[in-house]
Amino acid sequence: MYTAAIFDMDGTILDTLDDLTEAMNYALAQTGHRHNYSSDLVRRFFGSGVTVAIQRALATESGFDLDRLEEIGDPNIVMKDPLPWTDEEVARIQAIYKPYYDSHCAIHTGPYQGINEMISSLKKAGVKTAVVSNKPDSAVQSLCQVHFKGIFDFALGEKKDLRRKPAPDMVDTCIRALGVEAKDCVYIGDSEVDIATAQSSHIPCISVDWGFRSHAYLEDVKADVIASSAADVAKLIME
Repeated sequence: MYTAAIFDMDGTILDTLDDLTEAMNYALAQTGHRHNYSSDLVRRFFGSGVTVAIQRALATESGFDLDRLEEIGDPNIVMKDPLPWTDEEVARIQAIYKPYYDSHCAIHTGPYQGINEMISSLKKAGVKTAVVSNKPDSAVQSLCQVHFKGIFDFALGEKKDLRRKPAPDMVDTCIRALGVEAKDCVYIGDSEVDIATAQSSHIPCISVDWGFRSHAYLEDVKADVIASSAADVAKLIME
């Protein structure tokens, strides 16, 4: 049994997609960009933080090959294409997106089926639980307060002084805060970024297929193990 379970947030414990979609389209509309993205497309924008999500939206607007969308923001891939954005434009959109999302992040958002019960069962079994997400820390703290008050032992979102996932910095910070050893931890997430995060942190990963990436996609990116329900996750952690 693992002694600590570290969870991604978007697409793993919370269904945030509708609120993310509305916030993204709002910020893009306010800055004169295409702003009619569907939730099915926006789910592919996220996983590597809001900056990368905006870059992927601008790339899509410019006609970028959607089959290569996840390459944007991947630290292991050097983009050879002319990039259809400037850092200044991304920052301008982000300056509108962040405060809007912070104040609208809990309208449609809620836990996936069985998540609260699963986390409670882990706690009862003595497993420490935490959240580590590339979502801005302000939103992570707010959503934990709304949906998981007092449940998690630690929660951390993207901050300026920490490299975002898949770099190990955020998970390392979490492990220290929990007071456990890395060998006793497992990371649970829904995307290729979470798999890479676990690898860089030298801990195992449980991938879930109800979030922002499909079961087939997770198989394609070589997920070690894929869970299809919260009960499956609890079983994998406690066994």
